[in-house]
Amino acid sequence: MTQDVKESFSGAAPPAPAALAAKVRTLAPTMTRSMQLVAEAVAGDPAGCAALTVTGLAELTGTSEATVVRTARLLGYPGYRDLRLALAGLAAQQQSGRAPSVTADIAVDDPIGDVVTKLAYDEQQTLADTAAGLDTVQLGAVVAASVAARRIDIYGVGASALVGMDLAQKLLRIGLIAHAHSDPHLAVTNAVQLQSGDVAIAITHSGSTGDAIEPLRVAFDRGATTVAITGRPDSPVSQYADHVLTTSTARESELRPAAMSSRTSQLLVVDCLFIGVAQRTYETAAPALAASYEALAHRHSPRNSLR
Repeated sequence: MTQDVKESFSGAAPPAPAALAAKVRTLAPTMTRSMQLVAEAVAGDPAGCAALTVTGLAELTGTSEATVVRTARLLGYPGYRDLRLALAGLAAQQQSGRAPSVTADIAVDDPIGDVVTKLAYDEQQTLADTAAGLDTVQLGAVVAASVAARRIDIYGVGASALVGMDLAQKLLRIGLIAHAHSDPHLAVTNAVQLQSGDVAIAITHSGSTGDAIEPLRVAFDRGATTVAITGRPDSPVSQYADHVLTTSTARESELRPAAMSSRTSQLLVVDCLFIGVAQRTYETAAPALAASYEALAHRHSPRNSLR
């Protein structure tokens, strides 16, 4: 993990107990194996680990006290004592009678009713994880930059391109100048035209998609405010991002590509960003939105639909 990413986590408020499991799922892929052992232990048995000293948890996981402390800090807690308090709170929540977890693994012979139940559960968990891990300070900074921007460029490919188009059309309907670019050549060509005060947003779940990173790098070099929406806060895209908005780590399976799950979390972040901008620009956003509704109203009339 880069130093900038470390500082961004250390500067944020410690996550609430309910956010601990989400933090583990999001950050575990970026941890060393020894830190993963600690993270998996505290997420899997919060009550048991809450009763352990730092030495006890180190012995349980076959790691060192320093590894335990480093893991606690990476998860957003100032020290191990704060992590223990969060574990105790999480254990109390789990013992309050909540329904047992539902597995999201879909088998090839699952009845369609089970598929619906499992997908709905997985979508809910993805949204909860994303909300728990989203840094509202970073989000607020991106909202402020977007409100003041001359123009907003958005980069993404594949499923992320669909999310970028969704954000662009939302911003356009409230009167902002926003464009989504899925063609990598056009993305770089447009990024060259950006300047200080503009905003560039790259959407890439892996954080390593070159066609999204390259235009963000160009925008960064041109002095624009740059944003990465990614599931990997320590990935290459963060090198060129002034602000990183972290999405939930997708739970990929044979029948459900990661793109499906990651898109759900990306859309939540995009909606939060859009609502924040709409709130800050309400006096102009409301009339612009009303005008767009009025301009399209005839396309939804029964007479038009029969043509």
